[in-house]
Amino acid sequence: MTDGTLYLVGTPIGNLDDMTYRAIATLKAADLIAAEDTRHTGKLLKHFQITTPQISYHDHNRQQRAGQLIDKMKAGEAIALVSDAGMPGISDPGFELVVAAIAEEIQVVPIPGVSAVITGLVASGLSPEQFVFAGFLPTKKKLRLQQLEQLKRELKTLVFYEAPHRLLKTLQEFQLCFGGDRRIVCARELTKLHEEFWRGSIQEAIIHYQTQSPKGEFTLIVAGQTVTAPTEISDAEILAQLQQRIAEGVSPSQASRVLAQELKISKRRIYQLSHTLEQPEF
Repeated sequence: MTDGTLYLVGTPIGNLDDMTYRAIATLKAADLIAAEDTRHTGKLLKHFQITTPQISYHDHNRQQRAGQLIDKMKAGEAIALVSDAGMPGISDPGFELVVAAIAEEIQVVPIPGVSAVITGLVASGLSPEQFVFAGFLPTKKKLRLQQLEQLKRELKTLVFYEAPHRLLKTLQEFQLCFGGDRRIVCARELTKLHEEFWRGSIQEAIIHYQTQSPKGEFTLIVAGQTVTAPTEISDAEILAQLQQRIAEGVSPSQASRVLAQELKISKRRIYQLSHTLEQPEF
C-alpha cells in the first residue's frame, strides 16, 4: 500500500454546526482538498479557519482530474475529497476516484458526516428499517418512467432527491406509476432555517405544491408498496363459481382447471368439493 491517502470528508448539508471535529482536523491536515465547487467550499474553509489549498474535482473534469490526484497520492500526499454538501459519492462526484484509488492500493478513509437521505428518512415517519435510495431520477422522461416502473412494486421505503423546479413533474410521474394514494413525505431545506416536512398522499402533494411554489432542495420519501394478505375463499364461494361455469356449458374438468388458476387454489380442493354437486365425476 502506498503512503498517500484519500479521505472522503462529509460536510454539512445546511447547518454549519453539523461539521464534525474530525472533518475539520482532516481538512486542516490534508495536503490538498479536492472540491466539487472551490468557491462554495472556500466559504466553509474560511468559516473554520482552514487554509489547506484546493483543487476542483467535479462532473465535468473528474476523468481528467482523477489521474492527477492519483499521481499525487502515489507520491505520498493526503487528498481530502469534499462535495458541496453531504458525503462525496452520494449523488455527487467521488465514486470513480474511490475506485481508481483502490485499484492503485491507495488507502481510502471515510470521515462520516451528514447525508440528506438519512436525515430525511429518519424523521419522515415512514419505515427506515429497509429502504432504496434512488437519488436524482434521469432527466429524460422515458428513462425516468422506466426507473419508476422498476420501483413500482418495491416493498421498501423509497428515497429520491429532487430540485424545486422539477418537483411537480416528478410528483405527477409518481402518481402515474405509484398511484395517488401512496404516502409521501416531502422534506426540504434539511438542517436549514426553513426546514420543512410535508406529509400526505402523492395526490395531496400535487395539490399542495400547485398552490405553494416549491422552494429549496427536496428529499422525497415514498412508502413502499403495501402487501395485502390474500383473502381466504370459502368452500361455498368456490362451489357457487363452479356451478355458474357448468351452467354456462363449461365441462366440470375445464371449470375446475380454470378456477384453480384464477383463484390460486389447488385443483384437488375443487375436485373434492365437486362431489357435493349433482354432476358427473371429473
